[in-house]
Amino acid sequence: MDRELTIMAVHAHPDDEVISTGGILARYAEEGIRTVLVTCTNGEQGDGPGGVKPGEEGHSDDEVAERRLAELRESVSLLGIQHMELLGYRDSGMDGWAANSDAHSFCNVPIEESTARLAALMEKYQPQVVVTYDEIGGYGHPDHIQAHRITTAAFPGSSASKFYHTAMPRGRIKEMFEFMKSTGVDMGDFELPEDFGTPDELITAYVDVSAYVEKKIKALEAHESQGENIFLLQMPEDAQHRAFATEAFVRKECRIDAPEHEDDLFAGLR
Repeated sequence: MDRELTIMAVHAHPDDEVISTGGILARYAEEGIRTVLVTCTNGEQGDGPGGVKPGEEGHSDDEVAERRLAELRESVSLLGIQHMELLGYRDSGMDGWAANSDAHSFCNVPIEESTARLAALMEKYQPQVVVTYDEIGGYGHPDHIQAHRITTAAFPGSSASKFYHTAMPRGRIKEMFEFMKSTGVDMGDFELPEDFGTPDELITAYVDVSAYVEKKIKALEAHESQGENIFLLQMPEDAQHRAFATEAFVRKECRIDAPEHEDDLFAGLR
């Protein structure tokens, strides 16, 4: 392999880089692999000072974006990510929010435009491995779904060898849910839907990132302005370690010979 080993992770908002890919980005960076993070929006629909929500008095989209991008830079530094690329689109907000109808929101930008910009970054960095969300964006967020769409559209014309979706294994989520209840964590009236997460049989890669749990937690804490929305930060320490120690993926395309089940996204590439 002549070109430098490179992974590109495509995410929707500041803070998304940590939960599902923070461990692999930190691990691969430490192993000498070039890590590239593409963040599609500036996170304007996040909380403002004091937890003020979009549309409420005191919420400034510009100020929220400025703070969230500063937090993103801190997270990137903590994870050791070498290259951060910002597409700079407007945050579309959660499904059903007023921002969904804004013509400038990421979910409404012509897909040809945003795909072309991402394709240009793939051409620039020449990643062998590309990672983004699945077709429902993990949980239905319009920006996650749009990030999936543009990455899926850009991948075929790239020189990348492997394409993965991030995944939340259904079995492990249920195990974590039961563990937290057994340790006395107040889950309120919340019940885990039977169809939540990715069916275990679809998972093709489990990557051990246990050595990078502390980095993941610190990177997530760097997104302080959104702290009350990040459930993982409210979990007990032992539960956090259980949740963060492994990252799972579904391989969607592979242009090289590689094992059917992997513990390394660069299997077959080094």
